[in-house]
Amino acid sequence: MKITIFGTWYVWLVTGTCLAEVWHEVMCIDIDQNKIDKLKEGIIPIYEPWLEELVKRNYKEGRLQFSTDAKAGIDFATAIFSAVWTPPDENHRADLRFVKIVAQTLGQNMDNYKVFINKSTVPVGTGEMCKWIISEELKSRWLNIDFDVVSNPEFLKEWAAVKDFMTPDRIVCGVESEQAKKVMNDIYKSFIRADKPLVFTDLKSSEIIKYAANSFLATKISFINEIANFAEIVWANISDISKWIGLDPRIGSKFLHAGIGYGGSCFPKDVQALIETGKDFWYDFKIIKSTEEVNKLQKVKIVDMLLEKIPDLSNKTIAVWWLAFKPKTDDIRDAPSLDVIDRLIGLWVSRIQAFDPVAMENVSRILWDESKLTLTYTNYEALKWADALLVLTEWDEFRNADFDKIVELMSGNIIIDGRNIWNKDDLLERGFKYEWIGK
Repeated sequence: MKITIFGTWYVWLVTGTCLAEVWHEVMCIDIDQNKIDKLKEGIIPIYEPWLEELVKRNYKEGRLQFSTDAKAGIDFATAIFSAVWTPPDENHRADLRFVKIVAQTLGQNMDNYKVFINKSTVPVGTGEMCKWIISEELKSRWLNIDFDVVSNPEFLKEWAAVKDFMTPDRIVCGVESEQAKKVMNDIYKSFIRADKPLVFTDLKSSEIIKYAANSFLATKISFINEIANFAEIVWANISDISKWIGLDPRIGSKFLHAGIGYGGSCFPKDVQALIETGKDFWYDFKIIKSTEEVNKLQKVKIVDMLLEKIPDLSNKTIAVWWLAFKPKTDDIRDAPSLDVIDRLIGLWVSRIQAFDPVAMENVSRILWDESKLTLTYTNYEALKWADALLVLTEWDEFRNADFDKIVELMSGNIIIDGRNIWNKDDLLERGFKYEWIGK
């Protein structure tokens, strides 16, 4: 089947590549010629396991194309995916300008039946808006052409996006006609298994599902962080608490790990967008608003813990290990590290020495204060003469760090573990003052 995808970077590239991998013919459209040229050369702009080899193979074998020609993309296929960025605007609402542009472009160029498939995360009512935009463009051309609008939200985890797409736990489609349903069946038939359902619902329900899912997972994170903060007060152990309540199948163990809160490209903006969408309908999401508030406080809790050990941070050097919002990604959008570093600079630390295995380039683009922040080549280099070490991301590769080497390199002996990755006894016996979340 021929498929065209309009978009930018993440969902656009993963979706197009994975659909080509199951032998669809896919054309990926973007307005950035430099981006398209680099992809044709095999230069992948994001860090995502397995993606580079799939892009190169499918492009070489002709199933995956890259272009800036929007009309050619619309002529190429019946199924037109919109996988554009929907960032939060200044009021935390989803910015739909790029979605609108794709809908307008379709209406301006289509000359036969098309299915507009919204892959981006968008608020309820966006499908109706896109139908209106496409209809108005067709009217301006004095054309009466059938088309359908479908909501097909993505559920991709960064660092596991290819795996999530190729082996999905569910594929959700909001449709309004049997013809659109058939198109979606044809697109996804290679992914359907007995326990991996392709499910159909109405347009508005499908649009709410993604926001509801991310807001619920974010709520689990803030919930367990609140329990962790209480556990600290009463001298309980959050690891045991999380483990045993997670064995309840009604709750489950995922997203019940205490730490310094959530970040990334999805949870913060989706939680905020759902709150703002509620306001449009005079509905107050009290629990979800509390989830956001707890998370804001949790992000900088690690600095409060540091201040208990060192009340005056002026003239101190602080090492920061790992900057991305979670392991195996270079994404620093809304990462807790940004809030932590900003607050440390505000407390007049002498120097912050930071390291991340893959996110350094992204961090360097938004370097806050070059006189305060130094990005190092290795994690151990960040420790030289440091008075304290803050651990912000739970990379598995570093769970077995060389603690004796850490002792040699640091001037101080304070470690604040914001992700609970180490054994406290191992550090205490080496003379560290070690603190972790909820224990």
